[in-house]
This record gives sequence, structure tokens and C-alpha cells, in this order.
Amino acid sequence: MAEKKSSKARTRNYATVVYQDSAPENWREIISELKIPIFISPYHDKDLLPTGEPKKPHWHVMIMFEGVKTEDQAKEIIAKFNGVGCETINSMRGYARYLCHLDSPDKAQYDIGEVNCYGGADFMNCIGTMADKAKAIREMMAHIEENDILYFSDLLMDCSVNHSDWFDCLINAGSYVIKEFIKSRTYKKDRERSGDAIANNEKLLQENHLLRERLEYYRKKEVPQ
Repeated sequence: MAEKKSSKARTRNYATVVYQDSAPENWREIISELKIPIFISPYHDKDLLPTGEPKKPHWHVMIMFEGVKTEDQAKEIIAKFNGVGCETINSMRGYARYLCHLDSPDKAQYDIGEVNCYGGADFMNCIGTMADKAKAIREMMAHIEENDILYFSDLLMDCSVNHSDWFDCLINAGSYVIKEFIKSRTYKKDRERSGDAIANNEKLLQENHLLRERLEYYRKKEVPQ
């Protein structure tokens, strides 16, 4: 995912690893106070070595400077929270997705909802693709149909509790399509209900008309000629 460069090389994005036993207790606060766009991965406690043995649990920290920095400058920042190692990142999107192993199905998978963002960094925008958003929207549409969801607020609350990936899609430019789908679906159901009501009324009118005709027929038969 990353390659080492000479300390004189300059780039914007670096990565390091944090271990619980070597980082200060307030290491997240230190990162927050840096005011630098940073992602912290979920706690990687399920990773395995090639031998099948468990890796030492850790966090990946992805640092995205607004201007280019040398490796030595990046190391100065990393040292503030006792990060281990300093790697340059070739692909910001690729490494961001690596934080949860999104493109490595053979590795332990981690919840994107557990990625912590600092300094204004937007994780979903960084990892997102049109294919990812389209997949989430298709899944939400099926969920809406299966559960007969008629209100966007109900879906949003459901997603915030049970589907973090859908929730992230909704708050990152995916809400318009879903709102229109729910609105159109609700309108269609209302029209169908109205159509059924009209059809039922017409049927009742026809039955009443036939009943009146029969009553009139028998009334005439009963009248002496």
C-alpha cells in the first residue's frame, strides 16, 4: 500500500501504526489538537500473519497534510503520539480503503463506521466510488420495498442505528435519489388506493343501479293491469 522514500522527498500523505501499549493514553486528543486531516482506522485486532498467527492489535493512522512535507517533518508529527514507522502513501483513496480492508476480502473486514476522522477529513468522500454509492442505493431501495417505508425520516433513523454504510451514503449526496424514490413510491401507492376506492365506488353504483332496475321490474309486475 505504501513505499518508503528518502527523507528529502516531499509528499502530502503519510501513514503510521499505533499500538496500545506504546502510545500515550491521550494519543487521540494529541491527534485532534494537531488540526491536520487524519483518519484513524478501526482497531485491527483480527489481522493474521502469513503463518496464521494473530498480529499484534493496532490502529492505522493516515495523515493528509495540506502541503507537501518531507519524511523527517512527518516523523516529527508522528512522534507526538508515538506512532511506529512512517510510510509515504501513493494512493490516498487506496490507503483509506485499506483502513478497513475494503479491497482485501481475504483479510479481516472492519466497519467503516468505526473510522475516526480529524481535521475536517471526510472518509466516505475519500473512499467512495460511483459503484459503491450505486450499490448502497440499490440495497436501500430493496430495504424500503421490503419494509414498506413511507417516510425518509424513518429510513434515516434506521440507517443511523443499523446500517452505517447506508447512513454515510445518505449524508454524502445519496439522499436526493432516495427521497425521490420514497416520494414516488408513496404517491404511486396513494394513486393505487384512490383507484381502488374509485373502482369500488363504481362497482357499488352499478350494483345499486341493477338493484333499482330489479325493484322497478318487480314493482311493475305487482301492479294490476
